[in-house]
Amino acid sequence: MTTPSRGPDGGRGERSIRTLIVDDDPVARRLHSRYVEAVPGFSVAAAVGDGHAAVGWVAGGGIDLVLLDIGLPGFSGIEVLHRIRTVARRQVSVIVVSSLRDRVTVRQALSGQVVGYLVKPFTRAAMIDRLERFRAEIAAGPPEELDTFGQGEIDALLRRGSRPAPTGLEPAGPAPTPLPKGLAEPTLAAVLGALEDGAGHTAVEVARASGASRATVRRYLDHLHRSGAVDVSHRYGGRGRPELLYRLVVF
Repeated sequence: MTTPSRGPDGGRGERSIRTLIVDDDPVARRLHSRYVEAVPGFSVAAAVGDGHAAVGWVAGGGIDLVLLDIGLPGFSGIEVLHRIRTVARRQVSVIVVSSLRDRVTVRQALSGQVVGYLVKPFTRAAMIDRLERFRAEIAAGPPEELDTFGQGEIDALLRRGSRPAPTGLEPAGPAPTPLPKGLAEPTLAAVLGALEDGAGHTAVEVARASGASRATVRRYLDHLHRSGAVDVSHRYGGRGRPELLYRLVVF
C-alpha cells in the first residue's frame, strides 16, 4: 500500500492522497471528483476517460490512489491494472469502481491486488466510507508483526512457482492428462506460443499468429480457460459487444 507524498497540509506534515479518477462517463468523472474532494486528506490529481491516459498519469508519478472503472475504451480496466503495475515509479493503490460483477472480472481485479471494489450504482456515503477506510489504513501503516515462513515452506513455494501454467499436457501422477476429444497437441502448442508474450490477445489475433482458424482457436482457448491456464478480460471500444482478451496465467 502506498504512502502519500510528504508535504504541508495544514500542519499534519503530509500532503493529501492524490487520486486519479478513470471512467469513460464524463458525468461519473465529475460526480466521483466531487466525492473525493469532499473527503479530508484527498485531492483529485486528474480525471480521465480511457486506459491510455490513466497509464500515462501513473507513469508520470505522483499518484497515490486510482479509482478505476473496468469498461473503458481502448483497453479494459483489467489491462490498465496490469500496465500500471509495470510503469508505476512506486506502489499505487487501486479501488475498482464498476458495474461489472461477473466472476471472471471480479477475480481478475482481485488478483491485481486492488484495495477495494465498489459496484455501481453506489451512494455518496458508500464512496466516502471506502475512502475514509483507505485513509485509516494508510495512517495505520504496515502491521507490526508479519507472518514468516520456514525454509521448507519457502522451498515448496519456489517449486510451485516454477511450474508452467497448466495446459492439459502436463503429467497428472504417473500418466499424462489427455486432451479433450478433437484437440491436438501441436495446435495447442501453437496457440500457447501466440500467448507467450503475456499480453492480452483476441481470438482473431491468436488465430493469425498460430495459423489456425478462428473457430479452432476458440475451442483451444475455451479449453485453456476451463483448465485455468488463461484468464479472460474484456476490451471495450466503439459499438457492439466487447472483445474478449485472453492472457496466460502466471503462477
